[in-house]
Amino acid sequence: MTGARLREHAAAMPKPYDLERARAEMEDLDAAIAAIEDGPTRNQLTTLVEAADVRKILEGVFGNSSFLTRIIRQHPDWLPRLIDAVPETTFETLIEHTAASVHSTSQVELMKRLRLAKSEAALLIALADLTGCWPLEKVTHALSDFADASLVASIDWLLRDAARRGQVLGNPETLTAAGSGLAVLGMGKYGSRELNYSSDIDFVVFYEPEQLPLKEGLDHGEFFVKLTRALVKIMQDRTEDGYVFRTDLRLRPDPGGTPIAVSLPAAEHYYESRGQNWERAAFIKARAVAGDFDAGTRFLQMLTPYIWRKNLDFAAIDDIHSMKRQIHAVGGHGTIAVAGHNIKLGRGGIREIEFFVQTQQLIAGGRDYDLRGRQTCPMLDELAEKKWIAPEAAEEMKSAYRFLRGLEHRLQMIADEQTHSLPTGETQLDHVACFYGFADRATFPEVLTQHMRNVQGHYARLFETAPPLAEESGSLVFTGTEDDPETLETLRGMGFVNVSEMAATIRGWHTGRFAATRSPRSRELLTSLMPALLRALSRTANPDTAFVRFDQFLTKLGAGVQLFSMLYSNPGLLDLLAGICGTAPRLASYLAQNAAVLEAVVDPDFFKVIPDAEALREGLDTSFSHARDYQDILDFARVFAREHRFRLGVRVLSGNTDAEEMGPAYATLATELVRALAPVAQKEVAERFGEIEGASFAVVAMGKLGSQEMSASSDLDIIIIYDVDDPEAVSNGAKEVFPSQYFARVSQQLIGALTAPTTEGKLYEVDLRLRPSGNAGPIATLFESFIDYQEKEAWTWEHMALTRARVLTGPDALQAKINAAIDETLRKPRDTGKIAADVADMRARIEKEFSSKEMWDLKHVRGGLLDIEFICQYLQLIHGHKHPEVLHRHTRTALARIAEAHLLPSATADMLVDAISLNHNLTQVLRICVEGALKAGEATPSLKTLLARAGNAPTFEILEAQLRESQANVFAAFNEIVVAAAES
Repeated sequence: MTGARLREHAAAMPKPYDLERARAEMEDLDAAIAAIEDGPTRNQLTTLVEAADVRKILEGVFGNSSFLTRIIRQHPDWLPRLIDAVPETTFETLIEHTAASVHSTSQVELMKRLRLAKSEAALLIALADLTGCWPLEKVTHALSDFADASLVASIDWLLRDAARRGQVLGNPETLTAAGSGLAVLGMGKYGSRELNYSSDIDFVVFYEPEQLPLKEGLDHGEFFVKLTRALVKIMQDRTEDGYVFRTDLRLRPDPGGTPIAVSLPAAEHYYESRGQNWERAAFIKARAVAGDFDAGTRFLQMLTPYIWRKNLDFAAIDDIHSMKRQIHAVGGHGTIAVAGHNIKLGRGGIREIEFFVQTQQLIAGGRDYDLRGRQTCPMLDELAEKKWIAPEAAEEMKSAYRFLRGLEHRLQMIADEQTHSLPTGETQLDHVACFYGFADRATFPEVLTQHMRNVQGHYARLFETAPPLAEESGSLVFTGTEDDPETLETLRGMGFVNVSEMAATIRGWHTGRFAATRSPRSRELLTSLMPALLRALSRTANPDTAFVRFDQFLTKLGAGVQLFSMLYSNPGLLDLLAGICGTAPRLASYLAQNAAVLEAVVDPDFFKVIPDAEALREGLDTSFSHARDYQDILDFARVFAREHRFRLGVRVLSGNTDAEEMGPAYATLATELVRALAPVAQKEVAERFGEIEGASFAVVAMGKLGSQEMSASSDLDIIIIYDVDDPEAVSNGAKEVFPSQYFARVSQQLIGALTAPTTEGKLYEVDLRLRPSGNAGPIATLFESFIDYQEKEAWTWEHMALTRARVLTGPDALQAKINAAIDETLRKPRDTGKIAADVADMRARIEKEFSSKEMWDLKHVRGGLLDIEFICQYLQLIHGHKHPEVLHRHTRTALARIAEAHLLPSATADMLVDAISLNHNLTQVLRICVEGALKAGEATPSLKTLLARAGNAPTFEILEAQLRESQANVFAAFNEIVVAAAES
């Protein structure tokens, strides 16, 4: 039929579904032609449209397609060259005009010319298709060829425009993309020249750095990204003249983590190290479509070993079986249907035919060059020729493919919508059947379903031995760039809500974008873990939150193989990890940076025993014995600490302990680390400055470290006291220094050892503000100065802080002297009114600076921790001289002893003991679960459950009521005990 005029095929034109509309549109067209002022044009058009064959064509268009009707009404002058000429000749001329648009004087002009050309091409190709003048292959080739011409012209124009602006060195009148290193590859149906009628165009943009001569200082990557953005704008921005093509650049390497233009070296590295098997399938159809064709062809040749492997490993086969599930999509995907069925993605649809071909190409094409073709029907013939499939299977698949592609084109011609789904209404289905040339509606579904059954049968037999890629309740498939609807339903059934976002995130994991999934082995393990992992996350109180936190955990991991292998071998760890992600984001964040601590959980004693001071000391000694230098000691200390802190955090999370056990446990760990690092710090200073004979130092714990009430986030409050026999002595090293200088350096060295970030992280924040004179005082204090300060200068709040002081390390003699000095200070008789006034004033100052009405700000809220501690410390100071037994560092113990000494009414003492226990238990949970104070209404269901358990309450609501009541009682007690004494 090639070479015949289009009107000669008018008999094959489908009849108008809406005859009345068709006749009304013909009348409007006749009127529009009659109004044309140019006589010859008017006469030519009048004669043309009055012809019976032309009228049949136009009525078939007007009665079926609002889109094509609109083009004809806007451009009736196109009809002679479209209808009354050989379509091949008209199309060749149109391609030439499209190529000539490179000479446009502005981007606006270029976009207008391309859009007008696209409208004309759309009308010409539709008419050639509808009349049967062109077969399917010619239709899809023409659509693809026009896309090529549009891209080539646009890219050349953009390069010339860049040359006119001085960004590219070259003649702006003759510059082309040849030799530029800009490789544009068509993918999918575009790459195989099988575009559908309203298809978007899938392409990827690569560039060779430094090949295109740019203005000095202009970055190639930035230049090509901007050029690609401009290209997309030219192609798809809608103007009054329409658009050219919608574009899709998601088939580039790792689209979520790379720019829209990727350097060729980076792309090569990606496909060699991180390319996935579904991407191999995508590259079967790839071809150079624009830009530097030689660069594009070279790149595809370089990818040949990646795409076509001689031997297929098991992981690749698993991925192919996984990809098989990807095609079951949208409405009607579960069964063959007519109304609402997606003829591209549904059962028996176009994608199944394409996948049927591509998977066998991946399996066999590595050894057989004849099976490396891009197009579907020729490859079906080749597969039959090579005995991979039966000849009748090839014929039935080809017949179905051509039928479905033709139907797809009719669906899209109606309104230029990128749709693949049949309508659900009876009237609309009648319209589609009529537009496809069926004489009656009844025949259409019979023919359609027979084709789809044939496809489904051959497809099912191809994969009948494939292992199910499924969870117990459904599919879990995360390949390609689009969502698998069965997988989304599975995720919803598991309790997740934001399932599409989840699927996109998981696809991102498999790109190897993150360190944890960069190696193929880690991705294989993660794929194997996926069902169990998602099940574990789904069992948390808020599965979506747990998933988001697991994603944050995963993206921060330095490596994945070891962790994934451990999780695979120890499924119970998945539940623990899911629980952490669902309940304790702070612990999850810590875990992401220290994933190796999970190894400790495998130890059967992990949940049984909290190591005591002796066990910790032995562990540190053993660890340090392997250190080669000071840096090793710092790293080993951090590794040791994070494993033990994680162990303690997990115990809090599991709810099998309370603050009375955990506060001392955290403090014991910190104590042993300080004890181990203090002599190391002194040794570092001694290597440069030597030692001072008769001099020593001690570290004194204050605050929560001193009282052994630490939590996961506690700082270390310490002061450093040194003693020397001869105040005039100097060090005996290469450089002499006085004791004050010497121990200042030791203090700085110790603080650095505790706080400095290394490759293994940091240990603690250190606070020295409780030393004599605070920040204004020396970093290390002489013992005599410490005594003198406490006797003459210390404020009441400093003596309150001293109630928690505990010497951590130092010579026994110095420790004894410091303990005696502290004890003597705290036992001195005091003016009750003055102390009460000072305590009340201090609390008022803190309230002014850290005012909080939020009940979950447990420390600062009135009736919270500070009020309890201030009551206790006030009573310790005023009664310490007569009742030294109350001078215990631990608040709960001190309150119990105050009650035993009858220094408080028993009811008040019991209330305060209960209140401090409640606050400490809740604090332990919050410090591993929440950054900062918990805001009202922000607690997740799982956190509420954990807090209720920690507070020994049946529900979170009851816990809040108990906490509110406790705070009111404590605040009242503060006023009765402290404020009343201050005012009396």
